[in-house]
Amino acid sequence: MTYKVAISFDRCKITSVTCGCGNKDIFYCAHVVALSLYRIRKPDQVKLRLPISETLFQMNRDQLQKFIQYLITAHHTEVLPTAQKLADEILSSNSEINQVNGAPDPTAGASIDDENCWHLDEEQVKEQVKLFLSQGGYYGSGKQLNSMFAKVREMLRMRDSNGARMLTLITEQFMADPRLTLWRQQGTSMTDKCRQLWDELGALWVCIILNPHCKLEEKSSWLQQLQKWSDLDVCPLEDGNYGHELPNITNALPQSTNHSPDTLSRPRRTVFTRAIEGRELHWQDSHLQRIISSDKYVAPACQRESERLLFNSQGQPLWLEHVPTACARVDALRSHGYPKEALRLTVAIINTLRLQQQRQLEIYKHQKKELLHRGTTTITNLEGWVGHPLDPIGCLFLTLTEACRLNDDSYLEVSDMNESRPVYQHVPVAAGCPNSSESYLSLALEVALMGMGQQRVMPEGLYAQDKVCRNEEQLLSQLQELQLDDELVQTLQKQCILLLEGGPFSGLGEVIHRESVPMHTFAKYLFSALLPHDPDLSYKLALRAMRLPVLENSTSAGDTSHPHHMVSVVPSRYPRWFTLGHLESQQCELASTMLTAAKGDTVRLRTILEAIQKHIHSSSLIFKLAQDAFKIATPTDSSTDSTLLNVALELGLQVMRMTLSTLNWRRREMVRWLVTCATEVGVRALVSILQSWYTLFTPTEATSIVAATAVSHTTLLRLSLDYPQREELASCARTLALQCAMKDPQSCALSALTLCEKDHIAFEAAYQIAIDAAAGGMTHSQLFTIARYMELRGYPLRAFKLASLAMSHLNLAYNQDTHPAINDVLWACALSHSLGKNELAALIPLVVKSVHCATVLSDILRRCTVTAPGLAGIPGRRSSGKLMSTDKAPLRQLLDATINAYINTTHSRLTHISPRHYGEFIEFLSKARETFLLPQDGHLQFAQFIDNLKQIYKGKKKLMLLVRERFG
Repeated sequence: MTYKVAISFDRCKITSVTCGCGNKDIFYCAHVVALSLYRIRKPDQVKLRLPISETLFQMNRDQLQKFIQYLITAHHTEVLPTAQKLADEILSSNSEINQVNGAPDPTAGASIDDENCWHLDEEQVKEQVKLFLSQGGYYGSGKQLNSMFAKVREMLRMRDSNGARMLTLITEQFMADPRLTLWRQQGTSMTDKCRQLWDELGALWVCIILNPHCKLEEKSSWLQQLQKWSDLDVCPLEDGNYGHELPNITNALPQSTNHSPDTLSRPRRTVFTRAIEGRELHWQDSHLQRIISSDKYVAPACQRESERLLFNSQGQPLWLEHVPTACARVDALRSHGYPKEALRLTVAIINTLRLQQQRQLEIYKHQKKELLHRGTTTITNLEGWVGHPLDPIGCLFLTLTEACRLNDDSYLEVSDMNESRPVYQHVPVAAGCPNSSESYLSLALEVALMGMGQQRVMPEGLYAQDKVCRNEEQLLSQLQELQLDDELVQTLQKQCILLLEGGPFSGLGEVIHRESVPMHTFAKYLFSALLPHDPDLSYKLALRAMRLPVLENSTSAGDTSHPHHMVSVVPSRYPRWFTLGHLESQQCELASTMLTAAKGDTVRLRTILEAIQKHIHSSSLIFKLAQDAFKIATPTDSSTDSTLLNVALELGLQVMRMTLSTLNWRRREMVRWLVTCATEVGVRALVSILQSWYTLFTPTEATSIVAATAVSHTTLLRLSLDYPQREELASCARTLALQCAMKDPQSCALSALTLCEKDHIAFEAAYQIAIDAAAGGMTHSQLFTIARYMELRGYPLRAFKLASLAMSHLNLAYNQDTHPAINDVLWACALSHSLGKNELAALIPLVVKSVHCATVLSDILRRCTVTAPGLAGIPGRRSSGKLMSTDKAPLRQLLDATINAYINTTHSRLTHISPRHYGEFIEFLSKARETFLLPQDGHLQFAQFIDNLKQIYKGKKKLMLLVRERFG
């Protein structure tokens, strides 16, 4: 395909483009790019001509006539209507065209005063942003919007004035997003992806407002626009919510109607507030100008009093501005294509931070005694740098590392292909002290450590807290790219020592504020990075960082800055700390990292264990650590580490104690794991948990899981014990079994009997406990289960005794013919029948009292008449071998009860019977007849029964007809 492409340019900028391909995008199509490159690479191939107006000026009347007619002929269909219209207007004396001198010339270029800026298809920008926003972060639209933001940054860096124009168009579309109104009405917060895009938007506007070389009128028009957006109700707030998070003070207290003064006085801050605040910032300060314009700027030899604060003791310039604001200046310089200036200001900021760090250390040394005595501090930074909307630390780190980044081609000689390529190289600091060996890379590491180690209060609101975690992870992933050589290790050590000694200004200082952001994730990085070079320092640091003050209840009386901390801990735990779950898991990760590293080192493992027991408050996390320790201690390919294994066991025991009286869905898994762990440690550990079972397990767990596993064949094989050890273990298990049976006979009697089988005395004791408990709270099913077990073990008489007790606890109604206890009743009757006439005679009155279901009673009766009683073969007893008669005791009582049950059931069923159940009822009467006919006068009794029915229920004609048909 061939396309027609036209490009206009003015003072080296493409100011407009058209192309026949019709491609709609915010970027130029390939054909425009191709033509531009052709013009750049082969300027002599594109003929340079005078503007067309000059050429026309040289023509006479006839030539002009000829020129116009030829032009119209060449394009008559497209041009003719326009040509005719223009001709009419020129010939009309009062037309608009005749009021203006001269005529336009598109080939002449713009005049010197005209705006000249790169071509940007505004409609296209709007369309694309609208489309991406409508996809709500799906289909990679978030990525697309981020690449548009990156394009704005690229434009700013090239000092292309369209950067601000493009950002304005993007912002207009963002503000018109219909979801904003929806979120506001519903009071829901926007999605995380969306929040991050708004944050970037706000940060870009700060950059634009801080452009060091923008015209005043430009700046004021942007500020007006920002204020307009900021004043709209739907404008997102800086803390990420529509004002749903309560202010700090009222949060843990019961909600009261009168708001704290804190809520009312806090101004509304939107995502554009910081950019609007940039109105006050200018670049005219002479000290600032000198810092950014020269690497050689140092303190003058004789300083005036006012200048003394502007330099450090080495004479290097300082920049004493609010840190995030100063960093926003760096970002603005970097973003607008002033990398050298950005670096110079960064160095001045870092020198200022160092000086502040030194001063804070000195202040702390004076207050140390008092603060340590109080054990807490009210001093902390209310504004944290990590998670800050302007990302000050990330900005300084990027500025410094960009100056040290290696180009791909500058690192071609790699000795070993597997060696990972360094991303950065050391570049000496241009504005450093003459004798200093500092590099921008070591400064980058130093400032990242300073920023992340800053002690700061946990911000309010889910979004702000989430952002703290995200920003920290981002910075750490950037730190991971640094390959630590000797120089960087020195920086790391020095900064870690300062952080440990830094008192309340450092998150790793000895005393911190109760609401301090925890340092676990940061400490895990420091621990791993330092470990190969300075293990003592790395452990000291990681152990210091283990704390999580907000969960540690020792609120000292000294801390009165936040009155709501005195409130007792409510079950929901600190409603303000939305990310607490994540923070606790990071604390657990830090502990796990230390455990892994300390394998084989008894002293260190003890210290880590103490730290875990002191600082970790979640049973599931301690269980995870116990499992981790167990895995590391018992590798498949090498020998077991006994100290670490003992740590695993101790943590496991702690979990048992913590979850003993609380509900935990993983409890069974935890108990099983603990027994496995104790088995791995050895027989002494198993004996120990069996002996102290009541502090660790419920009676049911102790008998059914712990003791049962301890004496199982698998365990004995695993431990390869000698006879005395086996005996000791079994004896402990039996003692435990009897104690549990005493404490909870309902649940443990059977397990206790099983565990005591091999010891006569213990078994007798367990049986006695079961008998004593039978009169109390045991259910018939528990008693029947133990009775069956007794029969199985060869104690039929004991089984009979328990079965009789069970029977007295049972009650079967006339209609419960599918009750689960029926099998137990039939078994009990069979057992008594097999023992002999006396036992059967003893059980039948109990059966008659407890069972009112006719079909069950007739089933028992039938079974008792099929064989002779007393066939169990009990020594010293002989069976007569005669079948029993239903006319004599004890079966006569059972027979009468069965007939009565049939009569009662019949009347009950007839009270509310429907025709569809008639057939079933007739079958029931047939069954009843079988029982009625057992005694000699049975047929008379049955006939009388049927007559009674006909008399009483004569109203049920159809049914009585069926009764007559079947029974006469």
